[in-house]
Amino acid sequence: MYSAVTRNIAVNVEPFYLEDQSEPAESRYVWAYRITIDNQSDEWVKLLARYWQITDGGGRVEEVSGEGVVGDQPELDPGDSYQYTSGCPLSTPSGFMVGRYTMQNGKGEMFEIDIPAFSLDLPSGKRSLN
Repeated sequence: MYSAVTRNIAVNVEPFYLEDQSEPAESRYVWAYRITIDNQSDEWVKLLARYWQITDGGGRVEEVSGEGVVGDQPELDPGDSYQYTSGCPLSTPSGFMVGRYTMQNGKGEMFEIDIPAFSLDLPSGKRSLN
């Protein structure tokens, strides 16, 4: 598991390879990742937007941004957690992702929290950030 804490908001990521959705002979490798956001702060927060930088094993970078996550803009009171699962296809058997969420607190202040860099590697491969 990969973890980052920003402003007492923890983001934990657990990636896993989806062999049944992947077609290595066609250079299609698919991963899912489960993210848990824990509001360990003393303030209410809302997740407004996401930004991802996805790098494949060949060094090609794709940037993805948008509102919320999986069609939701979760609101978390102090002590609340939110979990979701999403996915990422690559044309190489390894890569990594890193990103950030744009959050807003009850005072209307917007700020960013880190999504830790995490590796996308085949189960039979060596696990490391590329």
